[in-house]
Amino acid sequence: MLQNDSFYMKLAITEAWKYQFLTYPNPAVGACVVKDDEVLAVEAHKEAGLAHAEVNALKSAYLTTYPNSQIKNLESSSDIHNFLIQNHNNFFKDCTIYVTLEPCNHIGRTPACAMLLENINIKKVVIGMLDPNNEASGGKQRLENADIEVITDICKEEANDLLLPFIKWQQKNFTFFKLAMREDGSVTGGYITTQDSLDLVHNIRTKLSLMVIGGQTVRIDRPTLDSRFAKITKSSDILIYSKNKEFDTTIPLFNVPNRKVNITNNLEELKNNNFIMIEGGYNLIENMKENIDMLMLFISHKEKKKEQFNIKKLGFKIVHSYFLNKYDEVVFLLK
Repeated sequence: MLQNDSFYMKLAITEAWKYQFLTYPNPAVGACVVKDDEVLAVEAHKEAGLAHAEVNALKSAYLTTYPNSQIKNLESSSDIHNFLIQNHNNFFKDCTIYVTLEPCNHIGRTPACAMLLENINIKKVVIGMLDPNNEASGGKQRLENADIEVITDICKEEANDLLLPFIKWQQKNFTFFKLAMREDGSVTGGYITTQDSLDLVHNIRTKLSLMVIGGQTVRIDRPTLDSRFAKITKSSDILIYSKNKEFDTTIPLFNVPNRKVNITNNLEELKNNNFIMIEGGYNLIENMKENIDMLMLFISHKEKKKEQFNIKKLGFKIVHSYFLNKYDEVVFLLK
């Protein structure tokens, strides 16, 4: 069945959301390669310094026809770029690539994706939104100058929602609130979600410049707030939001190496950090709503509840959700 451009762009957007926040300071970007109405690959950028979404998608698409190619063992963006330029054999001349963000046109930690798309003679490039970062923009113009068909602003609103964290932390700062809950909205009683959710949160923590937590949560839960389940161990600084500055310093979070812990009810410090996560409960969401750009909910469906929590009560709108596994749903909300 023939599909329209929006269908394929939404596949790319959905894939990119799985890596939201993990790509910091880069944006979350997805790409989808289509040939004769067949989806050959759907990939995303996964971490700063690693291959961009376009490169991952082109590699996966190439392997559908050449499964034993040596590209299978290439990981670095430069190596994949060079291989495809030298060995594409016009494989991509009938392909369309859908990218949530304009392909970059500058050489940074990785080569320029627009240059790669030009050199492999791709037929068509469909873009969700143009890059607001002047340093990386210009890919559309480069591709058009190479007589490649380019279409822009496909699913632009959804692509913009995906890019919002990047836009915010480029301009000044971005703050999101992380909350784990059950289907009925209950948030107490120990760990709520599975290890998969813990792993994701801990990997996100390694990217943060600051983590904020309410004083009452610290006293009751006695958390560590480290990154022990992450691929790398890096613990961000902590701001405890509390009028009362008296705490039991045997609480684990106070004893994590290479960490600064500040206790204050003054949120001015948020202005000095560009990627901030807040952890807490409903009261903290209400008290800090003006400082929150996005909510990230981890909803456990392991224990089926008769009563379903109405997420609209939080005063944010759902922009994307996906299941991390059969129990844990990740939901993103914006004001």
